[in-house]
Amino acid sequence: MPSRTVTVGSTSGLHARPAALFVAAAAAQPLPVTIRTRERPPVPAKSMLSVLSLGAKFGTEVILEAEGEGAEAALDTLADLLARNLDEEPAEPAASSG
Repeated sequence: MPSRTVTVGSTSGLHARPAALFVAAAAAQPLPVTIRTRERPPVPAKSMLSVLSLGAKFGTEVILEAEGEGAEAALDTLADLLARNLDEEPAEPAASSG
């Protein structure tokens, strides 16, 4: 099963905004992805409560796993996201109406 080990780069860890951004990105993948720490069993990456339950803080190593067509690309995308400090990145601009 393909996997990626990545260090959480957000200063608040996988909590609040960084967790929400990660969960949304995981839910957008074409196949199920799990996330775990070395101490905890895998949980669905698209579940906010499950991701928060990991208690992953800044600097924690997490392991992402997925299986199936597109797994490598999905894991690369999610690993890149987790490695960044999402606390300091600007929010997506709101779509203008009109």
